[in-house]
Amino acid sequence: MKIVWPLLALLALGYAGVCALMYFKQRDVIYYPQFTRVDTAQTDFSLDRGDATLRGWIVSPGKTRAIVYFGGNGESIQNNREDFARWFPDRSAYLVAYRGYGASDGRPSEQAIFEDALAVFDRAQSEHPGQPVSVVGRSLGSGVAAYVASKRPVDRLVLVTPFDSLADVGQAHYPWLPVKWLSSDRYDSVSHLKRYERPLLIVQAGRDEVIPAANTARLIASLRKPPQVAMLPKAGHNGLNDDPAYGKALSDFLR
Repeated sequence: MKIVWPLLALLALGYAGVCALMYFKQRDVIYYPQFTRVDTAQTDFSLDRGDATLRGWIVSPGKTRAIVYFGGNGESIQNNREDFARWFPDRSAYLVAYRGYGASDGRPSEQAIFEDALAVFDRAQSEHPGQPVSVVGRSLGSGVAAYVASKRPVDRLVLVTPFDSLADVGQAHYPWLPVKWLSSDRYDSVSHLKRYERPLLIVQAGRDEVIPAANTARLIASLRKPPQVAMLPKAGHNGLNDDPAYGKALSDFLR
């Protein structure tokens, strides 16, 4: 026992240290803006948020209706411009980088991204008065889009590789850690969509190695109104744009 108790204490101390490291460094695991940075001169849209300026792109400006897109946690959203111009020829698409991403200022966090997302939606709505605004969110952006849909009159909502909550996804990847207790940025889509009843498309990747199918299934089961579901059986989490069925699903739903 003289050996066991010190060993157990050492293991407990080590486990507590890992938990503390995960808590204080969790945003380094969630957000990867360093892979997306571009020069300000490459963008054609900006939105002053007081403490930061958001920058991005408008695809097909001047169209009657609008789409607002929220990307993944390491996605260079400008890479969607050619696809969006082809898929949505009758709409203006707003691709605005999260703070700290692309050419946007600041540091990302759930609360800041949520507030910025509402501001981007409001800007798109003001540029297209009296017209419906649809929202597309992919991966992390599905959690952002779900929040916007809970606060604004989103006409049609598309969630690509979505989850029930980011905390639950983290728990699935790290079952030996109390991730749900440690998470500060939770992106709880189940809570945000509990009253949403407008048209909703969910796009799933059959070979998604990031978002477990069970997490998407729990989101679908929680919805008040059954969504339209497009399953792309051969696609992985990051290869959707290479699957022709992806663009067709989005364009058909938003047409």
